[in-house]
Amino acid sequence: MSETRKWTGGCHCGRVRFEAELALDGLKICNCSYCQKRGSIMGFVPVSAFRLLSGKDEEKEYLFNKKKIHHTFCPECGIGSYSYGTTPSGASMVAINVRCLDGVDAAALTPTLFDGRSL
Repeated sequence: MSETRKWTGGCHCGRVRFEAELALDGLKICNCSYCQKRGSIMGFVPVSAFRLLSGKDEEKEYLFNKKKIHHTFCPECGIGSYSYGTTPSGASMVAINVRCLDGVDAAALTPTLFDGRSL
């Protein structure tokens, strides 16, 4: 089990930057139509563990299906580094695309499948 630590990350061009406190265990790959095409590896944190440093006024957002998860992306480079919404219990959360964290080797991670396609 990895320890929780503060990470920085963002989009490809650097317009969107954030910091988040999370551990690199319990990660998920979702098989819904959007996540499958995007190829994200997601780590989930409460809103209190996430801070957007730059890009808030520039980001765009994509909603689909039940329109509960706000998939943000940079309009310049197109990278979706995080999404936000609520958990099934109603708590606010942020889903961090750990591929967008600085210094993370995605090939060394061991995410598990989340069956979002069945929701």
